[in-house]
Amino acid sequence: MGTLSIWHILILAVVALLLFGGRGKISDLMGDVAKGIKAFRSGLNDTEHGPLQSRAIAPEQE
Repeated sequence: MGTLSIWHILILAVVALLLFGGRGKISDLMGDVAKGIKAFRSGLNDTEHGPLQSRAIAPEQE
C-alpha cells in the first residue's frame, strides 16, 4: 500500500511532462519570471541614471 506501482509513476511522469516540459504553460511562465528577475537585477546595477533622480518642476507662467 505504501509503494508506488508502475501506474503511479507513469501518471506522475505525464503530469510533470505536461506542466514542465515542451510547450507547457508553467514552463513559459517560469521563463517570463526569469526574464523579469534578470531585468530587475540589471536595473539595480544600472548606475547611468543614478539613484532616484528627481525632476525639477518649472513654475507655470501666467
